[in-house]
Amino acid sequence: MIALIQRVKNAKVEVDNQTVGQINQGLLVLLGVEKDDTPALADKLLKKVVSYRVFNDDDDKMNLSLKDINGELLVVSQFTLAADTSKGLRPGFSVAATPSDAQKLYEYFVAQSKTMDFDTQTGEFGADMQVSLVNDGPVTFSLRV
Repeated sequence: MIALIQRVKNAKVEVDNQTVGQINQGLLVLLGVEKDDTPALADKLLKKVVSYRVFNDDDDKMNLSLKDINGELLVVSQFTLAADTSKGLRPGFSVAATPSDAQKLYEYFVAQSKTMDFDTQTGEFGADMQVSLVNDGPVTFSLRV
């Protein structure tokens, strides 16, 4: 399971010119699900996402987590994060989870984040989405479990 996290001042996702999810300060999480991923891995990744220290403290050091700043989450499914790009000029997706398995784990990840009392917004799984954001920094990290 892969999470590409971006520290944002704000972000939103649209489907068919309608906003389906929108946040202010927090993290945009692009979530990729691979074949062997499990709910236990999703829990581990979520804990890492919300605890990862990417927000600045009073000394302008990245010492604060999403939990520390009471930030918001925008979670967007991102199938292409599971791509194998090691050979050739076209990505392969043999390690990606099937759409039905990926959707279950995506929805599980989102549900678990909501139980942690984060304002969690989402995209629409499998839809053609337009994501816009103001990346704060820019700060972007790829997290794997």
